[in-house]
Amino acid sequence: MRLERVAAHVPAGARLADIGSDHGYLPVALLRRGVITAAVAGEVALTPFRSAERTVRENGLEPWITVRLANGLAAIEPGDGITAISLCGMGGETIRDILDRDKARLSGQERLILQPNGGEQPLRQWLMDNDYQILCEEVLRENRFDYEIIVAERAGPVQYTAEELYFGPLQMQARSPAFLVKWQRKLRQKQKTLNNFARARQVVPEEKVQDVARQARWIAEMLA
Repeated sequence: MRLERVAAHVPAGARLADIGSDHGYLPVALLRRGVITAAVAGEVALTPFRSAERTVRENGLEPWITVRLANGLAAIEPGDGITAISLCGMGGETIRDILDRDKARLSGQERLILQPNGGEQPLRQWLMDNDYQILCEEVLRENRFDYEIIVAERAGPVQYTAEELYFGPLQMQARSPAFLVKWQRKLRQKQKTLNNFARARQVVPEEKVQDVARQARWIAEMLA
């Protein structure tokens, strides 16, 4: 379901770079459906790289999907003409670091389709700092985990508040059922953490207590 939702945000006719492609399922599915015209599947580890190669080969898609063993955006070459980049199933900080490390490989014309496993706030911060506007966001729950999808394009300077970076500017407006349930659960976790801090035998740094308390306050206010 998660990859289906990611696939829904890939523009028709795109040339996709799927970074951290794992088995290569996303580019293969999109090519078979005729959504994209070509793809690069990038993988840094040998085992998933071989899996992606096998998936592409078994589907007879070698002319259209190039599988490359490379770190992050190093999988993209200028001649690829990439118009969309997907980074899925890794921490938000990891996605941010990949984008930041190889910023020079981004033309600024690509759509970024990002599915972080946590760490959304620092990822949104990077997008804002690098002039990317968030076009679409969604929360979905799968196998007892909440996942977020963030779609962004470079559009010139954008400004988000601290709360918008925390919750997602579009999520705050849309307030989908999945979004509200996620943050109700998060609020319970934060309150439990604060109770544990209060009962802790060793002193918890005041800064940490204040940080969690502020997050709990933000969540309570947003839900209200």
